Amino acid sequence: MGLTNIQAKDSLLLIIDIQERLSPMISDFQSLLKNTLKLAQASCVHDIPTLISEQYVQGLGETDDKIKSVLPRATYFSKVHFSACEEAGFLDKLISFNKKTIVVLGTEAHVCVLQTCIDLLKNGFEVVLVTDAIGSRNAEHKSIAIEQLKHGGAVISCAEIIIFQWTKTAATPTFKKILPIIK
Repeated sequence: MGLTNIQAKDSLLLIIDIQERLSPMISDFQSLLKNTLKLAQASCVHDIPTLISEQYVQGLGETDDKIKSVLPRATYFSKVHFSACEEAGFLDKLISFNKKTIVVLGTEAHVCVLQTCIDLLKNGFEVVLVTDAIGSRNAEHKSIAIEQLKHGGAVISCAEIIIFQWTKTAATPTFKKILPIIK
């Protein structure tokens, strides 16, 4: 992707497996959730589509209720593969949104997030990894996944950087909607 500002019009928000039964085991989950909700709210302001994957729902439960309430128009995708891209129909669903930049967050960073991002990069997508909105049970595993993706070509970012890149300008009606999200 190179160094460039992330464009809202080119973005899709991909939330990977932030599910009820896995969440209590994730290191620093409350921070991850807070940043996920900020990005989710900002994506609604900018009319950015959201795709939410759910890993083995019978075992891990559904997506966190707070996320579901902020994103009522999100598209959900059930999976059992660690890489969502390995699941039949996932890439077709992703391509149907016609977005080249995939802003990725979720759990676990070193499993489903890592494997999905690697496959997204292989399939020609620009991947933006939201480091303060990904998590693992072990914080070291998260760090290793970030390093692998950094060297693999993903853009390493955080929620607030992305929100400001999407927003572009202060003193606009859009910025007035974004301001309470980032405060």
